Amino acid sequence: MILIAESGSTKTDWVLVNDENQITMYKTMGFNPFFHSSEFIANEIQNNKDFYEASKNVERLYFYGAGCSSEEMNNIVKSGLCKIYPNSEVTVDHDLLACALSTYKGEPAISCILGTGSNSCYFDGQNLREEVPAIAYVLGDEGSGSFYGKKLLKDYLYNQLPDSIHKDFESQFGDAKADIFENVYMKPHANVYLASFMKFINRHYHHEYITEMIQHGMNEFIKIHVCCYPEYKSVKTHFIGSISKIFERELKVAADNHGVILGDIIQKPVDNLVNYHLKHVQTI
Repeated sequence: MILIAESGSTKTDWVLVNDENQITMYKTMGFNPFFHSSEFIANEIQNNKDFYEASKNVERLYFYGAGCSSEEMNNIVKSGLCKIYPNSEVTVDHDLLACALSTYKGEPAISCILGTGSNSCYFDGQNLREEVPAIAYVLGDEGSGSFYGKKLLKDYLYNQLPDSIHKDFESQFGDAKADIFENVYMKPHANVYLASFMKFINRHYHHEYITEMIQHGMNEFIKIHVCCYPEYKSVKTHFIGSISKIFERELKVAADNHGVILGDIIQKPVDNLVNYHLKHVQTI
């Protein structure tokens, strides 16, 4: 059996493939080595009884995750997985590689992630290249869920939200200043907390404040994370992640504004990732 995982900071999609290539899908929380220890990862998986019982005898495990961008970070995740799957051949790599593999169509392209966080790479089928680093939600993650959530909360705290949105915010969350400070500055996973406000943001999608905010974020992402590649006007740029799909219209406008050739927009890349592994599993 093969187990393939595509993990963002919010959730992980797991696909179990048996010897007859039959597929079963599972979900867990997202695992990011910047925020989670090996022990935490192992405990969370083992406590998910249905998933663990179904997958405990896998022979090969391919995990692609946010934050898995160095040998040190990868080893945190790998150590946790090896505790749970001691008899498996475990491979851990960056979610950017999963993004590239799931959008690869036999020709060089730029592949981008727009979910809880954001990132991009250039992939020619063998070599993956980043022109600018991902600097995470405090300093970067332009166009992501955490980016928009941070903007919403900042404007709320500065009393700069439009009246109708401000009233609806307090109707749903109350006087949220104390909760915001606690979740952003004192509790772990602030990026996931910030991105959780996308449901509220999307509810007010047709308000000019929201549409302008989304368009600004998309323009910033394209300008910083796509136009940095010398090839950006000559190859397609693909996107994965919920934010790219939900706000596809604004993404298209931003791409047009910068002369970007827009390729596929895929909300959940794990299906394509599985297909890639089934085709190339002998050489991976």
